[in-house]
Order: sequence, then structure tokens, then C-alpha cells
Amino acid sequence: MSEKPIEGNGVYIALCADLIHPGHLNVVKHATTLGELTVGVISDKAMACFHRLPLLTWEQRKAIVEGLKGVSNVIMQDSLDYERNLRELKPRYVVHGDDWVEGPQRRIRDRVIDILAEWGGELVEIPYVQGISSAALDQEIRLNGTTPSSRMRRFRRLLSVKSPVKLIEAHSGLTAVLVENCQIEDDNGLKEFDGVWLSSLTDSTAKGKPDIEYVDKTSRLATLQDILESTTKPIVFDGDSGGVPEHFVFTVRSLERLGISAVVIEDKVGLKKNSLLDSYTTEVVQDSIENFCYKIREGRAAKVTPEFMIVARIESLNLGKGIEDAYRRADAYLAAGADSVMIHSKSKDGKDVLEFSRKFRKQYSDVPLVVVPSTYTTVYDYELSEAGANVIIYANHLLRSAYPAMLKTALAILRNGRTHEIESELMPIKDMIGLIPGGT
Repeated sequence: MSEKPIEGNGVYIALCADLIHPGHLNVVKHATTLGELTVGVISDKAMACFHRLPLLTWEQRKAIVEGLKGVSNVIMQDSLDYERNLRELKPRYVVHGDDWVEGPQRRIRDRVIDILAEWGGELVEIPYVQGISSAALDQEIRLNGTTPSSRMRRFRRLLSVKSPVKLIEAHSGLTAVLVENCQIEDDNGLKEFDGVWLSSLTDSTAKGKPDIEYVDKTSRLATLQDILESTTKPIVFDGDSGGVPEHFVFTVRSLERLGISAVVIEDKVGLKKNSLLDSYTTEVVQDSIENFCYKIREGRAAKVTPEFMIVARIESLNLGKGIEDAYRRADAYLAAGADSVMIHSKSKDGKDVLEFSRKFRKQYSDVPLVVVPSTYTTVYDYELSEAGANVIIYANHLLRSAYPAMLKTALAILRNGRTHEIESELMPIKDMIGLIPGGT
């Protein structure tokens, strides 16, 4: 079937086509009665920016639509806005369900009507089929889980179509449930976190242990199993220094086998010190470029799939060595086989991160760049993205918010001798029981 747009008056509809249900078929069926039908399959990038990354690739979704009865032509709609395709096709009719009269897509609808009016076109709206929802079907799929290979691939796909990709830490199965379901919807579409960051700091702290790589890999993998069972989203693992190269090889193999998308290792040696500590610059030794590159090469050689990523975390800014040293290391680490770099800084304004990001992006147009705005909290995500960073990790915020809330509850109980005064701030027990599927 041709991808060349039809000429003259015809009929146009736009579909995601990730999950085809009777409501979609009803729209297609009605559209075919009005004339020759062109379907614009919405691109991965447009879907990821407005709603979610489709389960199927654009090519797979295009093939599905080509198989629908009555479809004459299939093209790409590379934006949720119809304007480009409408002006090229100038269709007599655009057909859509009436579920966009209100809500985030209202502005798109109004724009379609205005454009069609330029040549006397008409919007035909089909009554929404009650009881059928793509969002509900998507939720059912999430409840059924995912496969390791699908989870791993998803991160690479997100990086190819969305910027910034946002991760937030999870340190337990419960926090992974939160990340899985946390979303808001506004006029710009659906917003959610794209994946999970398994932080060494929060994993250690949640276990009541210091953040010095004391918690061994076996214990950390146990936490990882809880998180894997609680979310379908991609997971990036904080690998600290990665250990000696011979140990890092086995870490790569274990994580890859579980379906983890990436491991981040930092270029320092000796007893771990958290980079946010005041004593960090005097007590931490940065690894040599030669040694760290060797570790990267060994890890890369251990990979089985091209999807698994090794991310090299650069500590030069935290250690006061400056942007040029950081950039020199980035060049070397990427040449050694790292799939991405993380530039870390504890600056308050993030200017050094923004400067590094701009320089990096000029040289490396397609290499993922990861940032962690734990200290430069006033910098917006879009500012980081515009500078060149395309992965943003909120690395410790769920645990940092949980402890003060729990402490407040405990103190209130001690103070009042009962729980009544704090109950209004707690999740009802019935809601807590129903929070996890199968609990009711």
C-alpha cells in the first residue's frame, strides 16, 4: 500500500493504532462510507510527548492499519496537530470520535475545524463508544506485566523519540507502584515518569545502612526484584563505582538478564563517599581515565544485547576539576564503549551542567546525556533539555519526602496518645489494602 498522500477531496482520520478496539473500527467504518480514506498513524515521538510511548513501533502500527478494511492510504502524522497533513491532503472530511469535545484535545479539535473551513471541509464526529477506553486497556496490559527484553528495549525507544526522559528513584516495591501509576493531565497532555532509578543512596538508607557500598549486590538485587514485580517501566541501576572490572562483568550480565535498561558507574576509587558531602573533594580519589576505560571495555564485552546500556558518570565537576577535564573524560569514555555519560554536579545554580551540556551536544548529537538536579533545584527540566541533556533523574526525592511524613506521624502519636489527630493526613486503610492489585 502506498505511503504517498492521495490528492483531491477525501477522508482523513488520525490514529495511534497501538491498541485497536471496536471504537476505532467504528470510526474507520463510518469514514469509509464518506470517500477514499487516508489514515495518519501518529508517530512515536508525538505519542511519547503527549501521552505515552506506544507499545508497538510506528512501522508495526502502520502495518496494522494497512490491514483494516476500507483503508486506502497510510501516512505518518508527526504531530498531534493535524495541520501539516490537512494542508497537504485538503480532505473533504475529517472523522473523529466525539470524546475530544472537552479535555486536553479540545484545542486540537478547534484547530482542525478552523483549517477545514479554509476549503469548505467538514469535521464529522462519531459518538464515543461507552465502556471502551484505550487507557483502560493499557492499564490491563500493565497489570499483566512485561518481559525483560521488552522493558529493556523501551528505554532505548524513549531516548529516540522523547526529550527529556524523566526517571525518579524507587527503593521498594511500594515506591515502584507509585512511579508506575503517578501521572497528571493538563492541556499539554499526559505527564508521567518514564522510568525508575534504583539509587544506591536510597536503597542503602531504606535498609538502615550508610551509603558506602556496604550493601552488597545480592541485597540490592533483592530490592530490584521487588521493583521489577511492581512496575512495567524501564529501570536504570545505580552501580556505584562498578567494583573491580572482573566483578563489573558479572553485574552487567545479571542486570541484563533481568531486563534492566542501563547501569551507571562512576569514575572514582576507594571507599565510596556520597558526592553531596562537604568532605567529598578532599576524601575522594577519581579513577584514572585509563583504568576506568578498561572497566567500560570489559563491561561492554560482557553485554549480550545491544539494548543494554553502560552509562559513565563523570565526577570532575564535583571534584573541582572543571568542565574541560569532564569533557576530556567524556570523549575517552565514549571511545571506550560507554553508551552514554552522566555529568554530575553539586552546584546550586547548575550553570556548570548547562555549560557542559551545550558543549557536549555540539559534538555528540545522538549520544544520551544524563543529569541529576539534586542541588540545582531551581533549574527547570525544559532548560536542561534545551541545553542538551535528554535524561533527567530525580535521584532521592521519594525517600526524602517519606521520612519527614513518617516522623510527623510518629511524633503526633506520642504527643497525643492516640492517632485521631493525624488520621486526616493518612491514607485510609481500605485505600491502602486496595493499592496493590489483588489486595481486595
